[in-house]
Order: sequence, then structure tokens, then C-alpha cells
Amino acid sequence: MPYTRRLVREKTLQALYALELSDDTQEHILSYTVDKLRDDKVSHEFARMLFRRCIEAQQEIDPLIRAHVENWEFDRIALIDKLLLRMTITELLFFEEIPPKVSINEAIEIAKKFSTEKSGQFINAILDAIFEQLKQENRLNKRGRGLIDIGVHNVRSDDDHDNKAT
Repeated sequence: MPYTRRLVREKTLQALYALELSDDTQEHILSYTVDKLRDDKVSHEFARMLFRRCIEAQQEIDPLIRAHVENWEFDRIALIDKLLLRMTITELLFFEEIPPKVSINEAIEIAKKFSTEKSGQFINAILDAIFEQLKQENRLNKRGRGLIDIGVHNVRSDDDHDNKAT
């Protein structure tokens, strides 16, 4: 039975969180978090790719976040929120098959579950601003019907959409 993308994102978030807080190797962390998804090859591969891409792209992504957190020091952002922002921006930049609204709404819902009471609003505001910037700079490489010309405000996530993107 395939896993939902939300569960896969949650496991990836857990792996990124463990990496931030421990001295363990990436492979060791993956073996205790993401590799539990092994029985669904597609989900397992997506989680590992998202984890690695987040790490590889951090130097590119953190300045985007810093540019959009007004009146807030980057180092004071809740770790879960920072990791969710990195993970979602990674999806926006490097996973062309996933609609931006799905990535953003998934991050908002995961923030509501794992972070502070106001994290969903914070994540939404920052990601909306970054999404608009990336669109204006032509940095989004999204293909297929509905992947780029959609509004991201007030849209509920339908986890199945990111599995059906064309």
C-alpha cells in the first residue's frame, strides 16, 4: 500500500530534524526514519531525494528565507519551521512534478501538527512571498497543467494531487 505524500514529508522532516540535532551520519539517520518507508519504493525514493536535496540546496535556500523574514532573526526561527521552509522551497525549486500549491499547503498542515500555534500562518506568509519571488525571477521549473498558473491562497491540500501531476 502506498504511503501518502504527507507521511513521507513528515518522515523527511523527522530525518532533517535528527540531522540538525545529532552527530549521526545521514545514512544512519535515514535508516531510522525514511527507510521505514522501504515497502513503497516510490515513497521511499521521494523521501530520500527530498532529504538529500534539502541538504545540498541549503546554501541557496537560506538566503531566500532570510530575505523574507522581516523583523525576525533567522537563528530565532523555530527549527521545525526553518526545516519546513527549506523542505518546501526545495520542492518548489527541484521537484517539477509537484504543484506549488500542494507543497505550500502540505507545509502549512505539517507546521500546524508539529510546530507552534502560529507556525501555519508564518509558514504560509513566507512561502507565498518566496513563491511569488521565484515566479517573477523565472526560477520555477514546473511543467504540466495547473502547476504554475494557480493561486496558492486559501487552497486546501489534496494530497492525491501531487501523485497525479502530469
